[in-house]
Amino acid sequence: MTSDSTILPFRKPGDVEDPLTAILRDGARRLLAQAIEAEAEAFLAAMKGERLADGRDRVVRHGLGPVREIQTGIGPVEVQRVKLRDRGAEAGSERIRFTSALLPPWARRTRSLDALLPILYLRGISMGDFQDALGALLGKDAPNLSPSVVARLRGEWESDFKRWQRRDLSARRYVYIWADGVYLQARMEPQAECMLVLIGATPEGRKELIGFQVGMRESAQSWHELLVDLKARGLTIAPQVATGDGALGFWKAIEEVWPRTCHQRCTVHKTANVLNKMPKVLQPAAKADLREIWTAPDRAAAEAAITKFVEKYGLKYDKAVTCLVKDRDALLTFYDYPAEHWEHLRTSNPIESVFATVRHRTIRTKGALSQDTARLMVFKLVTAAAKTWRKLNGENQLPKVIQGITFRDGVEVIETPAQNAA
Repeated sequence: MTSDSTILPFRKPGDVEDPLTAILRDGARRLLAQAIEAEAEAFLAAMKGERLADGRDRVVRHGLGPVREIQTGIGPVEVQRVKLRDRGAEAGSERIRFTSALLPPWARRTRSLDALLPILYLRGISMGDFQDALGALLGKDAPNLSPSVVARLRGEWESDFKRWQRRDLSARRYVYIWADGVYLQARMEPQAECMLVLIGATPEGRKELIGFQVGMRESAQSWHELLVDLKARGLTIAPQVATGDGALGFWKAIEEVWPRTCHQRCTVHKTANVLNKMPKVLQPAAKADLREIWTAPDRAAAEAAITKFVEKYGLKYDKAVTCLVKDRDALLTFYDYPAEHWEHLRTSNPIESVFATVRHRTIRTKGALSQDTARLMVFKLVTAAAKTWRKLNGENQLPKVIQGITFRDGVEVIETPAQNAA
């Protein structure tokens, strides 16, 4: 007969403890305690000059606060706040307060987790799945990550969005802007509405989300409303160049709001539009011919490549050729600007790449999106993505563009004294 001592209970999955993680948590707890202690000692040393009337130190230690857990990337870590007492405040003077920069009074999660939560939610993890998704990393209970916590965070995102919508733009300037209308989900609205998006390049070469709203992609009125709102909030200086698809109602709107802005058609959109009017068997060769236009070293070579394309395909595929040549000038605007900026100016694809993650989230969302939800998703995902956007190449050339210096085929035109005299 088998003895009871030989019967071993099975461990539940949630009871399995990773020894390495346990060691890391214990080390993190010790290091955090030491850091908080050092922070308090530094504050006491700075207050040594503050004395009571009888010569005693005014600020002294006053024990420790209760033990609490901070949720971190390696799970919950127990911490205690060092308490300091201002004995001089009892005499009616202003109280000296000590607040830990490492451990704010109401902190329950590290900042990295606060940044992680909206990204996980907006990229497909539902509020009810947070504890399951993060339990293996943060511990089986995953405290401070309940659906109610995430719902409260969503309310904070809405407040951030409203502040962003009302922000003053009078101190902002954008040298270049990119425009596009992006469809998130067919069922977002009964009509074919989409997100109208504007991204801009600052004089320092950084890309920023300027504004967006729900509207009709081909509607000049929808774009006009967006541009007028930006101008009313202080964005009065017209950008030098705007890049976008030729099918947008944006172009009529920008003519009304910023008539001096130059137009650059997106070469990626134009390539797709031209190829759609040709047989699939010819599309690879035609695509290579179109690429010769966009990558030509100068305007003359680009014009020659367009002429070659017209002669090669015009007889049989006149619709494709017409689609190309009707925007001939607007497709080559980038040659009048620094060569370092050409790859940025030729396409509005920065918007498309950002919205790939937004589309992923909308696919995971059950049912149709409301306009408010769609706006919030766009705001949080794009502002998160903006932190990783790379600066424009040749940002040192942007002040020259602002000054109105002439560029020809990407090179600055330097006038000689003889030319000035003439």
